[in-house]
Amino acid sequence: MSRVSHRLSIVVPTLNESEGIAAFLTALQPLRRRNVEIILSDGGSRDGTIAAASGLVDQVIESPTPGRATQMNAGAAEARADILLFLHADTRLPQQAERFIIEGLSKSQRQWGRFDVHLSGRARMLRCVETLMNLRSRLTGIATGDQAIFVVRTAFESIGGFADIALMEDIELSRRLKRLGQPLCLRETVITSSRRWEHNGIWRTIFFMWSLRLRYFLGAAPTQLARRYHGK
Repeated sequence: MSRVSHRLSIVVPTLNESEGIAAFLTALQPLRRRNVEIILSDGGSRDGTIAAASGLVDQVIESPTPGRATQMNAGAAEARADILLFLHADTRLPQQAERFIIEGLSKSQRQWGRFDVHLSGRARMLRCVETLMNLRSRLTGIATGDQAIFVVRTAFESIGGFADIALMEDIELSRRLKRLGQPLCLRETVITSSRRWEHNGIWRTIFFMWSLRLRYFLGAAPTQLARRYHGK
């Protein structure tokens, strides 16, 4: 099947997501009907994630090793479209997402970009957090995975895809893509889960995530940061 038969390929990295994967993928079916390819790139789930996704994706890739970077690279290698979108399983796209991406890239002549993010919770403080996240991204040209990064395939391949690191793969991808040009910052929003913020505390999560990013920019090893992130 030719790559150009699809308008956009969405790569979803998963690991033990059976509880919510069917609902997540069901919400993407209108895009499939509009010729958007959906690829599930699994990192070795043992909870029935792949079975739960049956019939709701175009391809299932079983990555040789877990890790978002490895899984997303594996999915991108099998994608058929000329534009790639990397989507976390706890993030919901806006309606007509593919139109926003395709038309936005075409009109702006940019090679990559991301959406604004809206956190799912109702706490007023979360509105401040998401506003600052979107503003920071515009000012720095750095996007995070929660913002649903999209990229023209040729640009993705020219920088070698995602760096094979345990954490901060989205930050590193942004840094590499910025060498090709600034991102297209769409004002249309994706909705991403605020569960982490609410469970760990908003202020604590803000400080924790900023400290991880600062340490990364100062040269800390991603493996060390990943241990801290996962509480090991």
